[in-house]
Amino acid sequence: MNIRTVNYLDNGDIELIEESLNDPGEHEVQIRRAACGICSWDIATCRAGSAFPVPAPAGHEGMGYIEKVGSKVTTLNEGDRVLGGGFATYFNMAAEHVHTLPDNDVADEFFLVEPVSCVVNGLDHCRLKAGDKVAMIGAGYMGFMMIQALKGNPFLSRFDVIDINDDRLKLAKELGAFETYNSLNDDLDELKSLKYDVVIDTSGSQQGLDLATDLTRRGGIINLFGWLKGETAFFDPTKWHLGGFTVINSAPASGIRDVSPVAIDLISRGIIDMKPLVTHIVSLDEYPDLMKTILAGDSSYIKGVVK
Repeated sequence: MNIRTVNYLDNGDIELIEESLNDPGEHEVQIRRAACGICSWDIATCRAGSAFPVPAPAGHEGMGYIEKVGSKVTTLNEGDRVLGGGFATYFNMAAEHVHTLPDNDVADEFFLVEPVSCVVNGLDHCRLKAGDKVAMIGAGYMGFMMIQALKGNPFLSRFDVIDINDDRLKLAKELGAFETYNSLNDDLDELKSLKYDVVIDTSGSQQGLDLATDLTRRGGIINLFGWLKGETAFFDPTKWHLGGFTVINSAPASGIRDVSPVAIDLISRGIIDMKPLVTHIVSLDEYPDLMKTILAGDSSYIKGVVK
């Protein structure tokens, strides 16, 4: 059968293409994609084109429904709602790697398990303890889910969020941040003297990394959750040495367990709710135009989904 997907071109454009897809193998299932999130990795790939050293795959935040089942697959059935896939309209996947999703009221476009899995993995590495003071730098899509996961956490003494955008800070407060601060307008000297046990940097920026260094207490944890999408980053080795920080790269490859079932549960119970965060829902045909809007700096954009 023929399927449709996308190809990222060297000039940053998105090309819609057709490819052939075989029937699933005996240990595979064929999945019809229902929704796939647009990741910041996709955005970075289109912004830089061939200059970006690690181009994104054609989507990786997908979910869908099983269309066909391989002859030796006994644990999955046609019609099952499952995790996996990208922007391709259909794809084959080894049955052993398929996670089923519950049949509930969460709409497909809000059941984005992969990014929530990243959040769970990031929190795993925070090693939070009762009474901890936590700061998060960066109020973006991933940060907003972090806030929801930690909302009302009774054992944290502080959970403060820092960003440069007042509208996003307002949403951060609504979602559960204890206090919010604009690093462009607010005096952060008090926070730097306060010192936090754990600082989660979701900003993916050099400025965020610098601020994390200044906010973390001696012997505290700097959690590098955001991806500085370049070839170099810098830190003050004297501050890091004298501070005795534990610096953690909590990228997905650092996982210490299978976090997908936890992420599925958090979405199913409404602990992490995508509805306030998904601002743009488009078809595959509309995806290239949406990307142009994102790259132009649409201030309303938080998260896009191809449905």
